[in-house]
Amino acid sequence: QVQLVESGGGLVQPGGSLRLSCAASGLTLGWPAVTWIRQASGKEREGVLCISKYDGNTYYADSVKGRFTVSRDNAKNTVYLHMNNLKPEDTAVYYCATDFLDYCLGYGSYDVWGQGTQVTVSS
Repeated sequence: QVQLVESGGGLVQPGGSLRLSCAASGLTLGWPAVTWIRQASGKEREGVLCISKYDGNTYYADSVKGRFTVSRDNAKNTVYLHMNNLKPEDTAVYYCATDFLDYCLGYGSYDVWGQGTQVTVSS
């Protein structure tokens, strides 16, 4: 059974950086595509960024282009969301999730979710 566990959230000032981690267990066929999704209080969930099985990055949120990237460390079974120049509007609970596809197709339906980690951008 695949499990995803996020970590690395916290309080950061505007313009600051954070790196979120998504640690996976139970992967028996290698990495599928993994998507980072966020949900701000009172708002709908929003797809942010996806990394495919082949390490391609697909952006779902235009607002994070040029500021967020995603990478993977296979040795640590972990996917990272690197967030730079953070803005108050980035405040949300961030989740990693997978639909077990190889590519980032953006269907928005995921089979496994992590528990989420809170990111708060405030001075």
